[in-house]
Amino acid sequence: MANGAVKVTINLPHNLVVVADEVARERKTSRSKVITSCLQSLAAERLHNEMAEGYRTLAKENLKFAEGSAHLANELLPERE
Repeated sequence: MANGAVKVTINLPHNLVVVADEVARERKTSRSKVITSCLQSLAAERLHNEMAEGYRTLAKENLKFAEGSAHLANELLPERE
């Protein structure tokens, strides 16, 4: 099997098999490639969501740090006129 592919057996509702077959015909590819493409898209979406949540958390932490250290900057830096 190419690219480290693993053969699996799954059960799908008939309507999803019909959709997979239609898409495979339209794209001139296999049902397996259609399902692989869908799972790759889902994996990319999950990664995007995880990264976005990480950036939001980091932004909150950076804001807390900035707020907590603002008084130090005021003490150490001369006022600008």
